[in-house]
Amino acid sequence: MIIGRLIGWLLIAIGLMLVGVEALASLRAGEWAPQLLGQLWFELDSGSLNFTQAIIQRYLLPMLWDPVIVSMLLWPAWIVFLVPGIILSVLCRNRTNKYAPKKYLS
Repeated sequence: MIIGRLIGWLLIAIGLMLVGVEALASLRAGEWAPQLLGQLWFELDSGSLNFTQAIIQRYLLPMLWDPVIVSMLLWPAWIVFLVPGIILSVLCRNRTNKYAPKKYLS
């Protein structure tokens, strides 16, 4: 559970940083300038993007790349990190009630 929360908080932090990057880019451009996931991935490491496409289209499911992954690559990058981070943090939260009365054996 702690690993899930840490990964969730890490994804939330990355998502919030990407919101800031997108906000600054939009202020500089004078209009909304979304930072797309595919664009970000291409800028960071274009070779791995091409490699991932080749692996999925050749060895996994070719139909998975075009409608599913391409549409995700066209989403704003902050959504792809922030939403799973929030979901993971909520699902892996500590569910013990610290303030519940303790039951003692008599």
